[in-house]
Amino acid sequence: MTVTVRFAPSPTGHIHIGNARTALFNWLFANKANGRFILRFDDTDVARSRQEYADQIQKDLFWLGIKPDVTAHQSSRFVTYEAAVETLKAKGVLYPCYETPDELERKRRLRLSRRLPPVYGREALKLTDGEKKAFKAEGRKPHWRFLLPNFAADPFAPQRTEVHWDDVVRGPQTVDLASMSDPVLVREDGTYLYTLPSVADDIEMGVTHVIRGDDHVTNTGAQIALFKALDAEQPAFGHHNLLTTSTGEGLSKRTGSLSIKGLREAGIEPLAVASLAVLIGTSESVAAVYSLDELVQRFEPTATSKSASKFDPADLDGLNRDILHAMPFATAKPRLAELGIEGEKAEPFWLCVRGNLDRFADAAEWWTIISKKGRPATEFSAEDEAFLAQAFAELPPEPWDQMTWKVWTDRVKQVTGRKGKTLFMPLRLALTGRDSGPELANFLPLLGVEETQARRP
Repeated sequence: MTVTVRFAPSPTGHIHIGNARTALFNWLFANKANGRFILRFDDTDVARSRQEYADQIQKDLFWLGIKPDVTAHQSSRFVTYEAAVETLKAKGVLYPCYETPDELERKRRLRLSRRLPPVYGREALKLTDGEKKAFKAEGRKPHWRFLLPNFAADPFAPQRTEVHWDDVVRGPQTVDLASMSDPVLVREDGTYLYTLPSVADDIEMGVTHVIRGDDHVTNTGAQIALFKALDAEQPAFGHHNLLTTSTGEGLSKRTGSLSIKGLREAGIEPLAVASLAVLIGTSESVAAVYSLDELVQRFEPTATSKSASKFDPADLDGLNRDILHAMPFATAKPRLAELGIEGEKAEPFWLCVRGNLDRFADAAEWWTIISKKGRPATEFSAEDEAFLAQAFAELPPEPWDQMTWKVWTDRVKQVTGRKGKTLFMPLRLALTGRDSGPELANFLPLLGVEETQARRP
């Protein structure tokens, strides 16, 4: 059987780094097993789902390097869900309920006041045909609940009913169905909640492994029961820990917190996002990976902690620098071309400046510094002006290479008596207009004799 996983985001906002963690866990798991990755949009909530968000989610996944084998939209699969509903009704395990939200809330509070768990009491199962007709006459429409198999003969006498599974991430897990309310599968307006479409699609699409956040652990018990009610074999389940900020704040599509789109626009590299999203909260150290193939090799779902993973978004900056500083020219070349950095100088330029970049786009600034004719607009003291005049008079003849800088500065030391910062800083400012930057031994040959002389104060 081919390993088949799915990532099922709701297109109701931009996905964030926590969502990317789930997508990457699934993609890496499938990749490790030469399996299939399905992108399945949970867009049954027509009022909140937006095509623009679906399009952006696809862009974000492609940017991360995730290319789905199949893309599906639940909004086009209602026939499948209707068939599942009819199957459950025929088996007598999907029943209509007529309580309003206010009535359900009062029942919940009453149970809590009696120190009972706030579990739905299945009162709707006691409704007579006449009572149902009366509700319909009032204009009430039912919502439909799945009758959990947590009783022997009397549904009003639930008993401990354990559902077990060997979690792909967390190991052996147990959920007691008697601790849960019968889940609502169909709303009053006929639309579906997450559970039914998810299970029906997993069955029809041959999903073998469901890997998601650990906020779904309890739901899994009910979903396993639903798989059985639909006469289907349950997939393997895995639940990874969730990401929170260093202050413990959860991530939300609604607030746009650390969205993939925002990180991309901020100049963060996709491999920096993937490195942090996958390795944080595992036994692996959080360090930059330089390819997704490397991440596939490092990925081990069972190495994931069971507690939430706090991270500092600033960690992305360090990972970003590590990735840029090691990026080979072949990888950078097409992106440099987009910045207008081409020609015979492009490769030595990249090798010269990459070690000083925080963001890839910063390369454009250094290209401008190299390409701009004449001296940078830098003010010098009279003493430094005199020093620079002496220094530029000692420029070595061509040809220039990486040794030219040392030859020049050794000579300048002899002539002026300066050394250390008092020697190097005025030269750096005169050549680049910046007080820090790439190694000047590599920078000087890129400028060449003519342009270097043009920067003489």
